[in-house]
Amino acid sequence: MAAPGEGDDAQSGPEMSVVVPAQAGIQFPPIAWRFARFDELSPREVHDIFRARAAVFVVEQTCAFQDVDGADPACWHLIGLAPEIVAYCRLVPPGVKYREPSIGRVVTLPPARGIGAGRTLMREAIVRAQALWPGQPLRIGAQMYLKDFYGEFGFAQSSAPYDEDGIMHIEMIREAR
Repeated sequence: MAAPGEGDDAQSGPEMSVVVPAQAGIQFPPIAWRFARFDELSPREVHDIFRARAAVFVVEQTCAFQDVDGADPACWHLIGLAPEIVAYCRLVPPGVKYREPSIGRVVTLPPARGIGAGRTLMREAIVRAQALWPGQPLRIGAQMYLKDFYGEFGFAQSSAPYDEDGIMHIEMIREAR
């Protein structure tokens, strides 16, 4: 998961919302959030999602792994646009990856780092996950170095550290609220 940003305010909507990041003299366009099932995405959107994920997980983190894992068609996709993709994650239904619903493939691309886009992405994802699966806990597989970041959103470590594709991870759970 790429280096998340800090400190901004979000407004949520059913499919699209706009966020203006808090900025200390940084010029950055508002982030528009698109939330859609896989079959509602255009071919271009699918391409851009896979490109963004590969740019961070494969190229930046120098980690060769099978990103396209067959889960995407079952998932909801949250895309932050400014106007290109700058943040992304997928919301995974229960039973696809874990017994619980999950948030995965969390990415903040370099242009949106340090302005709060990563935190806004997680807030947006949690709100949407709670709407889709009310009363259910959320489970994530987090890169170990992001444990404190996810802790800010109520996630607690629920497994021993494990190596996934050469990067240390832990499972974390956020109890239902």
